[in-house]
Amino acid sequence: MKVARLHGLGDVRVAEEAPPTPAEGESLVRVTAVGLCGSDLHWFSEGSIGDAGLSQPLVLGHEFAGVVEGGPLDGRRVAVDPAHPCGRCEQCFEGNHNLCPTVRFAGHGSNDGGLRELIAWPTALLHPVPDSLSDADAAMLEPLGVALHALDLGRPPIGGVVVIVGCGPIGLCMIQLARIAGATRVVALEPLAHRRAAAAAMGADVVLDPGTPDIAAAIADATGGRGADVTFEIAGNDAAVGLAVAAARPGSRVVLAGIPADDTTTFPAGLARRKGLTLMLSRRMKEMYARTTQLVDRGLVDVTSVVTHTYPLDDAATAFRVADDRTGLKVVVTPRA
Repeated sequence: MKVARLHGLGDVRVAEEAPPTPAEGESLVRVTAVGLCGSDLHWFSEGSIGDAGLSQPLVLGHEFAGVVEGGPLDGRRVAVDPAHPCGRCEQCFEGNHNLCPTVRFAGHGSNDGGLRELIAWPTALLHPVPDSLSDADAAMLEPLGVALHALDLGRPPIGGVVVIVGCGPIGLCMIQLARIAGATRVVALEPLAHRRAAAAAMGADVVLDPGTPDIAAAIADATGGRGADVTFEIAGNDAAVGLAVAAARPGSRVVLAGIPADDTTTFPAGLARRKGLTLMLSRRMKEMYARTTQLVDRGLVDVTSVVTHTYPLDDAATAFRVADDRTGLKVVVTPRA
């Protein structure tokens, strides 16, 4: 089978490898679509993410879907949950599987991910999808789940004002979720023009360029002078965090979902303290596939329009370069022709 491995900074190579043999409790999945995530781009351009570094050639890809070959789900199209928690630790027993300290996560550390033609993965983590979802749609259920988990943490009130800082694929999903969750005003901030256009198309009432002179005044005007009831930061840099803090009304919540390049985050502490803000950090997602599948199947969230580029597995290196240049939105690799 063909496999795309990251060997070093910007060095993605496609080679032939032996297909995997499923262990007990696993199924073989023929991968049909893999979305390239911002965290994949950290690996690609920096060789690390957070405190995890590249120690051996790694198969990236944790947003993926496929068709099961053999076993109880034989022939079913599935979305693949990339997180395999231990199921035995305190965090798992509390229902916080996303916080499991020994989680096995596809495309992270020494755990190979989905950028290959075949993968063996726990059957319990394979979620059947309806025919109304394309392969790329099914792969998009994972980033949609990340956005939904952040929304759950933020708990925006019905009729409230939501500000979203960063309009990559997860931010675009967040705009739609905030709208269907009952926000009456959604304000988005994004420096890239094509992503600002996408944010408006996805339902943001006001879309601002963070580089606008006196951006604080522009945010205040966009939020009716009172600030946001909940602010979501999905950009992964200190400037975005600062904007999120500035946009929040006193006593509100700021959810940090972005991943910083250097594993540090700073924010204007004086302003945050005077506002009495609650800062919440969002990590991956919990059990979201049943909900995200319904949201897409019923047409409540459009993930199809978020995918702007598609490449075959042989062109995985090109796909990474395009994604890293951020000239589009979501880039998807299709291992199965």
